[in-house]
Amino acid sequence: MINEFKEFIARGNVMDMAVGIIMGAAFTAIVTSMVGDLLMPFIGVFTAGIDFADLYISLDGESYANLAAAEAAGAAIVKYGAFINAVINFLIVAFVVFMLIKGVNNLKRKQEEAPPEDKPAPPPADIALLTEIRDLLAKDTKKAA
Repeated sequence: MINEFKEFIARGNVMDMAVGIIMGAAFTAIVTSMVGDLLMPFIGVFTAGIDFADLYISLDGESYANLAAAEAAGAAIVKYGAFINAVINFLIVAFVVFMLIKGVNNLKRKQEEAPPEDKPAPPPADIALLTEIRDLLAKDTKKAA
């Protein structure tokens, strides 16, 4: 059983998956910071200073000064602002991933369209004609000798 586990771990695709998960977690931290620290302040300016994270509905019918006060009172609350932030975060991550995949696909397409390097490009027509004439003259010279 231990040998089977070693074989499973040693496979390349398992290691690739592990690297992908680790990179995904790091990428998530970067995108979360980008959304919270860079984009949300701009969105707050365009929405007259509304901070989505503080938007909530109190289900007990009471009115609280802010989300922290409602949470401190132990009120049942719906944090729809946090949901809006999560949706914005998802849309940004989806867009960034789309752009990365689009870039990789463009690179692959360019590599597929590039002519193979091991075949030299054919010579221009005038050079090919001169080469043919030279070869014919060389053949006639050999026949005459």
